[in-house]
Amino acid sequence: MKKLLPILSLVLFATGVAAQNGTIRGTVISNNNTPIEYVTITIGKNGTAKGVLTDSKGNYEISGIASGAYLLKASSVGFKTRETRIVVRANEVTIIPNIILTEQQEQLDEVVVEGSKANRYAQRESAYVSKMPLKDIENPQVSNNIGSQLLEDQVITNFNDALRNAPGVTMLWEPTGRGTDGAGYFAIRGFAVQPTMLNGLPALTNGSPEIANTERIEVIKGPSGTLYGSSLISYGGLINIVTKKPQGMFRGNVAYTAGSYGQNRVTLDVNTPLSTEKDIYLRVNSAYHTQNSFQDAGFRRSFYVAPSLSYQVNDRLSFFINTEIYNGRSTNQTMLFLDRSHPLRVHNMNELAYDHKRSYTGNDLYIDNPTYSLQAQMNYKLSDNWTSQTSFSTSSAKSDGYYSYLYESTTSAETAASVSLNDGIVLSRYLSKQNSETVGTDIQQNFIGDFKIGSMRNRIVAGLDYLKTDISSNSSPYVMNGLVYIGSDLETFNQGILQITDAARYTDDSGILTQAGTDALLAGSKINPSRTVQEILSVYASDVINLLPELSAMASIRVDRFWNDTYNQTAFSPKFGLVYQPILDQVSVFANYMDGFTNVAPQTEVTGGITSVRSFNPEHATQFEAGTKFNLFKDKLTAVVSYYDIQVKDRVLRIDSGDGNYEYTQDGEQRNKGIEASVNANPVEGLNIIAGYSYVDSRLEEGDAAFKGRRPESAGPLNTANLWADYQFTSGKLQGFGLGFGGNYAGENKIMNRNNTGAFTLPEYTVLNASVFYGTKDFRVTLKLNNITDEEYYTGWSTINPQWTRNISANFSYSF
Repeated sequence: MKKLLPILSLVLFATGVAAQNGTIRGTVISNNNTPIEYVTITIGKNGTAKGVLTDSKGNYEISGIASGAYLLKASSVGFKTRETRIVVRANEVTIIPNIILTEQQEQLDEVVVEGSKANRYAQRESAYVSKMPLKDIENPQVSNNIGSQLLEDQVITNFNDALRNAPGVTMLWEPTGRGTDGAGYFAIRGFAVQPTMLNGLPALTNGSPEIANTERIEVIKGPSGTLYGSSLISYGGLINIVTKKPQGMFRGNVAYTAGSYGQNRVTLDVNTPLSTEKDIYLRVNSAYHTQNSFQDAGFRRSFYVAPSLSYQVNDRLSFFINTEIYNGRSTNQTMLFLDRSHPLRVHNMNELAYDHKRSYTGNDLYIDNPTYSLQAQMNYKLSDNWTSQTSFSTSSAKSDGYYSYLYESTTSAETAASVSLNDGIVLSRYLSKQNSETVGTDIQQNFIGDFKIGSMRNRIVAGLDYLKTDISSNSSPYVMNGLVYIGSDLETFNQGILQITDAARYTDDSGILTQAGTDALLAGSKINPSRTVQEILSVYASDVINLLPELSAMASIRVDRFWNDTYNQTAFSPKFGLVYQPILDQVSVFANYMDGFTNVAPQTEVTGGITSVRSFNPEHATQFEAGTKFNLFKDKLTAVVSYYDIQVKDRVLRIDSGDGNYEYTQDGEQRNKGIEASVNANPVEGLNIIAGYSYVDSRLEEGDAAFKGRRPESAGPLNTANLWADYQFTSGKLQGFGLGFGGNYAGENKIMNRNNTGAFTLPEYTVLNASVFYGTKDFRVTLKLNNITDEEYYTGWSTINPQWTRNISANFSYSF
């Protein structure tokens, strides 16, 4: 309590100062009635000024202003600066009429356009997709936005569920918590990727990102190596989390969610001025979450706090600092690894006869995943046309505890064969005591410009990026911890085991699920400490040129230098795009050519008994994409439809002659192509709809003989679709009352698909969800039912991951 008193005193002091002075409040929009984010708003006189940035809806508020006349200035890269004379009165809130900013190439328009009701789920502009402020309709790249309003409407409490709103994004692996790659894996355009970006900068995790500080999630599609490198993203795209930013006012929100399986979640969001004279603002988001599994064992506990600070020094210089501290403890999600070397005994869930609610783990075997992230950014407006952006980020992800998995290994396969099972499979449980940490450090310097050469407008970003990752591990080796039988022929299994082991009657699980028993198994294991350090230095530039007001071209290039203790490599990555707008700011036709790459380490070859080391070029993926974007009826309807074709070349293959000699070639090829569509609509007041569809055709054309000619197991389902519709009455006796409905569809998914094993296919599924809510300006109550039909469904990537059964949650939120 003593620690809270200074904070409470500070809040009360700030509130008191605001009450003795005046406050201004308003919105900044473009000339087509689109809210503009990150506009610098300054108010000053006699050479002094204070300011703030607009939020994602274009809103701003500055409090603690002494009464008097002021000059209000609104400025942003790519727009003409707008100045307005205002008068502030003590103890009053002055509402400023909408400030309309026009783009640099246009004449200033003094006419104020009255706004229509906002499309709550639409994101019209992003400063991260192309590392410069660019409206979506003029960007030749496809991205999907999942905003905080959608997360609130759906009562989303975890990152995995949030991504169900992005077309074509499916979960492959649940977060494992293990070292180096313990975060969840998702398929984007048929390639596996983990969430590794925060505000466009690297941010590592070995678990599932907490969403309490999330303003929106951006899924940026296609190989984006030109602007984002290669180490932390995939050829299908990347996942960028945009955090909530401090605002120039005192306000807050507290929410509580209770639900099935012991779910209890409390979140807090408080924003306050620290110094109204120096324009320093603090925002703190925090969350406590606890929930058990829908299975017979399993749990998740976590605490999270994310303080962020903004300091607007003057109308040119500003600082932003964001810190996230997370401590999570959980058991492993159930993951059944199928046999990768022998013909499969079962090929679908009906043959497997798996009990959906069996976890095959124990609550004593948990893992801790503390993570820490710090980002600091300095923005300096060099001129009306150029801005310097200097960013530093560091993050740490640890794994400390027990990680186990079930694998249909050679030992378990031989056991199944020896006891003459009629059906089902036998899996070995492997377990390790994890003790590892990954630390990432990134420094970026960007120069962002908006200027004309002749009559052609240029918007450019030129940058330098240095990334270092340091992985240290003191984890134990994996040891076998019992056998697990899954199937309907337990009696035959028991009898066979008795004959083999001459032991007491067996069960379907012979493992030890206590810490003491597990530690005894690990007691003789030798730990081999390891450390891996790699560094990357990159230079990149991207220019969007308006050849005509309705025609723009993007040209980008990156030079990437990678090195570690064993080798170094240089990669070049280009990107090109064209956008034609037959109806300016409403309809665009686009095409892009994008590149991604992966550094390839040298390999040791043996030919005729002679050993040699062979070097390789970086592996590359190139994408051609064409489509159209719509922004119609004053933002009431936004949509994207596109076709893409991604070709991966120069994959390294090992050729084994079978006589002890082997060599490598760089001839592997994969091709992913598909169609994506997304719609975001506000057809009538109070009704918001978001929907998407994805078709992914993937094939390994040249590669490992076990996979050649087949659909890669990381591709996910061939067809997926998502939908959410939300309606709230805006007038009458039912004003504030609303309903929501939607869900997800996924087609059949070949999670194991090899020439030497055969295929295991997960069935298609449709999961439906619904909500009912009542909300006012200050509070909101929501009741959400997930998986209405209690669908039994699974995801996987050479694994079988059971998903949640029907569950319900109730949320209460209060804003102050």
